[in-house]
Amino acid sequence: MRRTIALLSAAVTSMVAIAFLIPLAIIVRDVARDRALTAAQLAGASVEPVLAVTADRATLQRAVASTPAGAAGQLAVYLTGADTGGADTGGADTGGTSRAPAGGTLIGGPQHASRAQLAGAAAAARSVTAPVPGGWVVLQPVALGSARLAVIEVYVPAAAVTRGVAASWTVMTAVALALIGVSVLVSDRLAARITRPAKDLAAAAAALGEGDLTARSTLAGPPELIATGHAFNLMAERLTRLISAERATAADLPHRLRTPLTVLRMNAASLGPGRAADETRLAVDRMEREIDLIIRAARRPAPGEPSGCDAAEVMRDRMGFWSALAEDQGRPCRLIGADRPVRVPVPRSELAAAADALIGNVFRHTAEGTEFAVTVHPGRDVVLVFFADAGPGIGDPGTALRRGSSGAGSTGLGLDIALRVAESTGGTLKIDRSGLGGTQVQMWLRTGAPPPRRARRATRHISTSAEP
Repeated sequence: MRRTIALLSAAVTSMVAIAFLIPLAIIVRDVARDRALTAAQLAGASVEPVLAVTADRATLQRAVASTPAGAAGQLAVYLTGADTGGADTGGADTGGTSRAPAGGTLIGGPQHASRAQLAGAAAAARSVTAPVPGGWVVLQPVALGSARLAVIEVYVPAAAVTRGVAASWTVMTAVALALIGVSVLVSDRLAARITRPAKDLAAAAAALGEGDLTARSTLAGPPELIATGHAFNLMAERLTRLISAERATAADLPHRLRTPLTVLRMNAASLGPGRAADETRLAVDRMEREIDLIIRAARRPAPGEPSGCDAAEVMRDRMGFWSALAEDQGRPCRLIGADRPVRVPVPRSELAAAADALIGNVFRHTAEGTEFAVTVHPGRDVVLVFFADAGPGIGDPGTALRRGSSGAGSTGLGLDIALRVAESTGGTLKIDRSGLGGTQVQMWLRTGAPPPRRARRATRHISTSAEP
């Protein structure tokens, strides 16, 4: 598009330049010609005062020689009816008088006009300009009285007639080319104001089509493109909100299923031995695994979602969700340290998924009525979230922390989800004995600078102490 606009501008400017250049070139040529002929007329007029005083040939010869045109051999005086003594020649020598054609005397010279042109100028009794080989002549008749007549001839070479014309034409052509170049440059810059926002809009649309929900168009260019970009951005914002809402709905659904799934698992565990009971428990495990996978896929941070959240607010929200099932099962539960904001560099959706996974493990792996507690403890460059219960504890913490494994016969995805969240901040996940007598899962979320590289390798360190 830019090339098309530039070519169009060059074509239009060229036509305008040609429309002005051709008449202007003709005018320049004519002005140069008129200037040269006018100068010749003035040169001839400089001899007229001498003719008005005397017709003496010596005096006229000195007067002609004293002029620039005469010194250059371009001015001559033709006297009719004068003494014709001397040789009769068709042209005279530049240093004296000679017999001019048609019975006259030529002073100066050489003669360039033909006999017919001299006779015509004398008969017309007015200044005449006529072309001759190699240039032009200006013939000015002067009456001397007593029926005598003199004709002043000034020769103008062709080079004098066209002097300066070529240079003027060259300058005008250069100016025209410069104007064409400037017009192309200006049109290209103006076209860039249109094409660049259009390309940005196209790139944003392509990025949005490829799944980048953060793609937005730059509002620049003509008003029409600005309006189009604004409409595109509104559409992208609307689309992002719709996708985020759908993702949140898809994530909330499996979370709502956790409570009845936990009850169903407990009921399946109480069925006792038997093939039907084993198949039921296996089906419950598979359903639990699928729900965890759905949560992990659906609760990914949405584009534009803040990279941090208030850990205390998230724990209050999730404890409120699980408290209904805890009340049904007679489980005492407590939330400690969540009375003031505690910022962590984890998206809210990921921290909520990790909390649900760890609290759900308490319900799955401890008996009804077992107490549990969640503690939020902010420290220096780190926030610790403790999930403690009064259950039997974990016999092999190392196996429990291995991805996809569990010491209690489950999928092990709950601890894996929490471990990934902790590692995303440069933290870790630890398992030890809780003050309630059972298991305590410590989720270390770093809020400051990451630890040294050697320390980061101990991601799955297992603590044996009662407190971190």
